[in-house]
Amino acid sequence: MESKFFIYRIDVVEDKLLCNESSNVPDITAVTTSYLLCIFVGSLSVLIMCGNLLVIISIIYFKQLHTPTNYLILSLAVADLLVGVVVLPFSMILSVGSYWQLEDLLCKVRGSFDIFLCTSSILNLCFISVDRYYAVCQPLRYRIKINVRVVVIMILVSWTVSAVIGIGVTILGPKQGQCNRRCALFQTTSSTIMGAVFSFYLPAIIMFAIYLKILMVAWRQARSIQNTTKTGATVSKMERKATKTLAIVMGGFLICWTPFCLSMIIHPLSNDTIPVPVIETFKWLGWSNSVLNPCLYAFFYSWFRSAFRMIITGEIFHGDFSKSKLF
Repeated sequence: MESKFFIYRIDVVEDKLLCNESSNVPDITAVTTSYLLCIFVGSLSVLIMCGNLLVIISIIYFKQLHTPTNYLILSLAVADLLVGVVVLPFSMILSVGSYWQLEDLLCKVRGSFDIFLCTSSILNLCFISVDRYYAVCQPLRYRIKINVRVVVIMILVSWTVSAVIGIGVTILGPKQGQCNRRCALFQTTSSTIMGAVFSFYLPAIIMFAIYLKILMVAWRQARSIQNTTKTGATVSKMERKATKTLAIVMGGFLICWTPFCLSMIIHPLSNDTIPVPVIETFKWLGWSNSVLNPCLYAFFYSWFRSAFRMIITGEIFHGDFSKSKLF
């Protein structure tokens, strides 16, 4: 029996839609590309799942990590984990296979979860910036303004709003028939712009403004640090380090997702479409952000490094280390 291999490509059709099409390509190059894509996506999914599971287990297991800020980091790690569990596997299926009976469903599920999880990540980062604002700019009011109840509300809001946007943009987008039985990477012009504004640009602007304010306050605090007590200086230093690290996390997210989100706006409004390989690269760059955050935590936070080491070596299974002093 002759083997058939499928490779994934994206075509531009009417109304500036960017559609995915699976087609029979028997040559060896297509087969090799499909295999390499599977290996790449599979490896990326495993890295995303392992890294974010380490973050999730660390925060849940070690009581010292039960803080409002870490609960927000936990929520962010769950969103990143789901990218590796749901979005990437569905993308791989759509990329290397042709299943017309299921493609419409897979396309909608992948698209909805993609928008949903990307929005959830940036909203979680937005709420983390609010947490950092009170920790650095209003430290005396921090425990009053930011507590577990407030953080739970923040997390619920981020996931609920993200779900509404993800489902809404998918419903407003083109049906598969409008895309010639192909999976649209970009939706209609109106839904694409609305989704980009509310899922990325508006939260990004808010985060940038908050961190700019934090930077100004931290700079003033650094100049007057010699007038504080030693204990106060230590606490301030820890908060500033945490803020700096989380600002880097935010920066990593923006670097990974800005190219694709810019193309979401430029593509529907421009007569000259962006080259398809460029857009595909931007999309994978955005998804790869989900593996970046655990690496940043391990690099900048000594307590996360200690927690990761105890989990990876299996030390936590040989006794109750939940109350261990990590910092």
